[in-house]
Amino acid sequence: MAQHNHTPARICSHCDGHASVAITLGGRDCTGHLRTVTAHCPACHGTGTRTTPAVLVRAGK
Repeated sequence: MAQHNHTPARICSHCDGHASVAITLGGRDCTGHLRTVTAHCPACHGTGTRTTPAVLVRAGK
């Protein structure tokens, strides 16, 4: 039986696919929950994939 070859995923070179992270603010609120903010990768805007080919990114186009 033939194996299907899938194209590799285009993972963002800036964030390696981890496009959104939660950063702690260093304290807890009055209910005891950890205060966090969400930061998104500026290159892929939180998607984790790049739409521009890496060759063009390296060439600066």
